[in-house]
Amino acid sequence: MTGMARSKVTVTLDRAKADAARSLIGASSTSEAIDVALERLIRAERTRRDVEAYRRTPPTDAEIALADLGDASGIHDDTDWEALYANESG
Repeated sequence: MTGMARSKVTVTLDRAKADAARSLIGASSTSEAIDVALERLIRAERTRRDVEAYRRTPPTDAEIALADLGDASGIHDDTDWEALYANESG
């Protein structure tokens, strides 16, 4: 949501959590970290609600047939991708 008007607010938060969040995402300020966190929360909640809505409606025969077309057995593995690429800048 770029371009939205911003306003200054006062919040009470756990400083250690804010510092950890800033460090994890490389944010230059607590405000930036909170903005990223809120954006991710909004996206995650919308996805969760979408999934919940899809689960209420059973798949059609055509959707089931489409899901059966591919082999998804190789999607999951035990690779620690974060550790594997820890030394790369990005």
